[in-house]
Amino acid sequence: MTNLAQPSSDPVVATYEQVERAARRAGLIVMGALHPHHAAANQLDTGTLILLGAGADFWPVLKASTEWYGPDPVDRWSTRVVSQMAQAFGAQAYFPFGGPPYTPFIDWALKSGRTFSSPVGALVHDTVGMMISYRGALHFAEEFAIPEASCVSPCETCAAPCTTACPVGALNSHDFYNIATCHDYLSTTDGQTCMTGGCLVRLACPLSMGAGRDPEQSAHHMRAFHPL
Repeated sequence: MTNLAQPSSDPVVATYEQVERAARRAGLIVMGALHPHHAAANQLDTGTLILLGAGADFWPVLKASTEWYGPDPVDRWSTRVVSQMAQAFGAQAYFPFGGPPYTPFIDWALKSGRTFSSPVGALVHDTVGMMISYRGALHFAEEFAIPEASCVSPCETCAAPCTTACPVGALNSHDFYNIATCHDYLSTTDGQTCMTGGCLVRLACPLSMGAGRDPEQSAHHMRAFHPL
């Protein structure tokens, strides 16, 4: 079980640093923050929004949890942990799953100034590259200080190895993502490299190493995307 402080009857007044520390204790990282009003974010127009995602510590924490032994372990774990954080801080929890309707995480991510559209259309983050896994978000009624994002895409100075990494061109810079071609390739013997180690396009992004992603975690996500 993830070790989180027990919620109190009087929620604390949050700071960015407090949320960041709580996220790391839980096995998550802060992947972005924004003030919805100033960012013209979809669905929200007040307060502070902090986006939470999977970092290097996420996988061992998940595997040690009770959710690991049931169906949909990633989403069930995320629901419990992010909801606990929301209760402890007096915030509202949002999740990128459970729809339709779906919460506009892509809009929020892009407007955080830390996530961008890559040359192949997939999102790329300034520290975890294409190994993006948003697990939830916390919305605070109060507007408090957050770090200033660079808002400059790392792709601007990158040689774009992602555009040529897919052996069958399922992810490319022309028509972005051909899902049928991707699934067909994953069913072949050669496609097992992606199934066990992760998408070659996402791995080709130089920043993806910053995620500290365990290949076992990538294999888990690939099986969910392409069941055997």
